[in-house]
Amino acid sequence: MTALDPAIPESARPESADPVSADPERVDRSDLQRRTVRTLIAAQVVGGVGMGSALTVGGLLAEDLSGSKSWSGVATTAITLGAALFALPMSRAATRYGRRVALTAGWAVAAVAAGGVILAAVLGWFPLLIVALLVFGAGTAANLQSRYAATDLADDAGRARALSVVVWSTTVGAVLGPNLNEPGAVVGRALDLPELAGPFLFSIVSFAGAGIILWVALRPDPLLVARADLGDRVPPRAGLRGAFAVIRRAPRALLGLATVAFGHVVMVSVMAMTPVHMKDHGTALTLVGLTISLHIAGMYALSPAVGWAADRFGRIPVILGGQFVLLLAVFTAGTSGHSTWRTMVGLVLLGLGWSCCLVAGSALLAESVPAGERPGVQGVSDLLMNLAGAAGGAVSGSVLGMAGYGGLNLVAGLLTAPVLCVAAGFALGRGRRRTA
Repeated sequence: MTALDPAIPESARPESADPVSADPERVDRSDLQRRTVRTLIAAQVVGGVGMGSALTVGGLLAEDLSGSKSWSGVATTAITLGAALFALPMSRAATRYGRRVALTAGWAVAAVAAGGVILAAVLGWFPLLIVALLVFGAGTAANLQSRYAATDLADDAGRARALSVVVWSTTVGAVLGPNLNEPGAVVGRALDLPELAGPFLFSIVSFAGAGIILWVALRPDPLLVARADLGDRVPPRAGLRGAFAVIRRAPRALLGLATVAFGHVVMVSVMAMTPVHMKDHGTALTLVGLTISLHIAGMYALSPAVGWAADRFGRIPVILGGQFVLLLAVFTAGTSGHSTWRTMVGLVLLGLGWSCCLVAGSALLAESVPAGERPGVQGVSDLLMNLAGAAGGAVSGSVLGMAGYGGLNLVAGLLTAPVLCVAAGFALGRGRRRTA
């Protein structure tokens, strides 16, 4: 590894680089990568508990404060839009100060926002709730950008696996969090708070815990070490224009970006309306909940296997496989009719296809741009991913009303075409080069 030239003045070095982070000779890269992944997993598990707990009651709280069921869906939309709004500021912070500062700040802001949600519930003020949930999206942004921190020091042979393990750790929070709703209500009553505000107390503790873990343990900062390895001394600007310029120069990065965004909009569009479809067909609420739980398991539980496949067989083959899994998912769900088990199978496949898109697409994006440019490009990826998800969730209801659940799945299936065609073109081109 190459150390920083001592002749370079301090003002030309990364602003936040502490002596350990700035000198790669003082750390063992492989050991630091293992410690980084362990730290990220711990933070994801702790922070994910608060996220899972809050997401399940956010819609109920919105309905309670607004007095209308039509506003219940605005909670998830607000959090998703908030994640999009915080994606670029967090990427700028990572570029300038490193992953440790950016991710810690994201969780800290989300903890404050959880307090704002509780205040809105106490005051019964719906507009304050929406603003607080928008800011609450900083936690989702930190959760998403943590997967990229796992790739900063990873080599090509293990990048997707490192990313996928961090994605997998979200499963713990997604499963454990919703089970804390009742204890949260008990704690809320004990503190003379509205019952639906109680789970957000756990969110405050959870988010603060994730931030503390990262602040204490994520050092040396993996991004600053990776930048020092390559001799990058002055962090580049991480704006939209600069990030898009970098992406345009790297077609594989553009494919990775499109894979993540399109895969997310397909998943959100179908998943958001599946409970409505099942309820309209008289499915018991317990089976509806089980279907969504299995869907979440499909999203996260198999991500390490997806990461292994992406490292073993390549990013583009897994991206192509993900598109075919998504097509199989929308066909199975879209033709399910009154069959609950077919809907369940379709939703599990939908989660698995999304996992292929997220893991392989994110790994392809990370390795296709220079290390110094990665935070800005990754911020743009998360921005587009969350905007696409919010748009898909907002439009899916109208599509369901006009074309039914089968029509919704058909439209979602058509959205796989751009990535499928481009990825196939890359695969064919690579095959021709090998033959030549």
